[in-house]
Amino acid sequence: MIQITDIKVALDDMNYEYLKSAAAKLMKVAPAEIRSIRLTKKSVDARKKDNVHFVCSVECALKSDKTEKLVLSRGKNKNISGAAQYSYYIRSAPKLPLHPVIVGSGPAGLFAGLILALGGQNPIILERGGDVHTRRKAVDNYFSGGELDTSSNVQFGEGGAGTFSDGKLTTGTRDHRIRYVLEQFVKAGAHEEILYSAKPHIGTDVLFNILLNLRAQITSLGGEYRFLTKLTDINICGGRVNSVITECGGKIEEIPTNHVILATGHSARDTFEMLYGKGIAMIQKPFAVGARIEHPQEVINKSQFRQFYKHAALGAADYKLAVHLPDGRGVYTFCMCPGGYVVAAASEENSVVTNGMSCFARDGANANSALLVGVNTSDFGSEHPLAGVEFQRKIERAAFEYTHSSKAPAQLVGDFLRGVKSTGFGGVVPTYRPAVAMGEIGCCLPEFVTESMKQGILLMDKKLHGFAQDDAVITAPETRSSSPVRILRDENLQSPSAAGLYPCGEGAGFAGGIMSAAVDGIKCAEMILQDFTELTDK
Repeated sequence: MIQITDIKVALDDMNYEYLKSAAAKLMKVAPAEIRSIRLTKKSVDARKKDNVHFVCSVECALKSDKTEKLVLSRGKNKNISGAAQYSYYIRSAPKLPLHPVIVGSGPAGLFAGLILALGGQNPIILERGGDVHTRRKAVDNYFSGGELDTSSNVQFGEGGAGTFSDGKLTTGTRDHRIRYVLEQFVKAGAHEEILYSAKPHIGTDVLFNILLNLRAQITSLGGEYRFLTKLTDINICGGRVNSVITECGGKIEEIPTNHVILATGHSARDTFEMLYGKGIAMIQKPFAVGARIEHPQEVINKSQFRQFYKHAALGAADYKLAVHLPDGRGVYTFCMCPGGYVVAAASEENSVVTNGMSCFARDGANANSALLVGVNTSDFGSEHPLAGVEFQRKIERAAFEYTHSSKAPAQLVGDFLRGVKSTGFGGVVPTYRPAVAMGEIGCCLPEFVTESMKQGILLMDKKLHGFAQDDAVITAPETRSSSPVRILRDENLQSPSAAGLYPCGEGAGFAGGIMSAAVDGIKCAEMILQDFTELTDK
């Protein structure tokens, strides 16, 4: 197989026939010599606004091995090389004497469960929230103005917080397991384009069925899901985990186990408190807070693509912006949702939290993104390991006290920059449900955060024209971008406080998105298989 990178393709030419012709020209062979061609990467190059185009990579198989060797032997084109062959091997191991337990069914827990199930270990997956159908009903009810279900919401339930955030799969992680994760998503029903898109996403609407299919695979292999089941304690004997205590519908149960993967997600605050009380080593971790900013999607499209903004091949434009302020603070956008919606993401009563999501089509009228300001541990006001949790909670409760409901405080960008309360919205209709309360977002955010956001918006507008649009809407607060704690682990991925306890994923402070969390879950599962194999080999 031959890999060819950096093929520039005009918007109107994006098809396999063109790719085949371009690849043949670069290899200096006839198109008929190509037996098969596969697109491996596709990105948009919009740096020059008068020449927006695609940049692609492909893998080609030629009909003749002799011709393929000749192409590779020339070595004159740095963009032509032998294609790397990829495969993922799941280590076989003797069956564990006790079921491994996974706490949480987000990306980390999901893929840890899949690997352990494929390894014949019959994992038990504990999920404090409901299955995806139960969870959807609870979330829809809350979005419609009903009461918050503190067990099943945007943060808790099958699939974790990523289920209601568009399923963005972009990651800076460089790991051979990334390909495996993408392939499993495709097998479970994701569109094949996630295998080659430079910025892959699944879409919240598609994720629901994918979760059902992955769960069915795990249970068919002997894994077990226990929904609406909360971890309340971990028993440690002789420095090693020997059981977990759970609660489901008022029923308490002890599950014997020597291996626990903690994949709780970043919002399991009561679990953090339980672990701290047991002396599990953890430290403060910097994170970020801010708000959601909404613009008309058409404004973003025009700014990014100029005269090509309506071209059908492009779809909704996205952006990723970051600036550094004179005082050293960083301001950046995160979890950008083209054609998406701002959603209510609280998991505790008497609090307001925002997040963003998109469906696969990304065809909503607005674009939204988190606009975040870096928060250092020195901002927490305490050296307690859970001080960051209280920092978040204070903001979320202040927002609730401002609106006296699940409505979120919102403000027009122009009013925010001028320091004026907003009394209504303009051309940009906020998408947050159940509703926003127009006023000022400074009601809940620290002054250093709002002042940094103001500077950041003006600087970002120089990079993305229209970002400081007067009637764009800011909805607050966004506090759950990452975990405020790191649960420590050693080189074997186990807690130094308890052998057999594997802090994992975003909640433990070792991931920053769906893909990195999934990879971390796989690593922890691999370590369990390796750990037990080595023990039995001795």
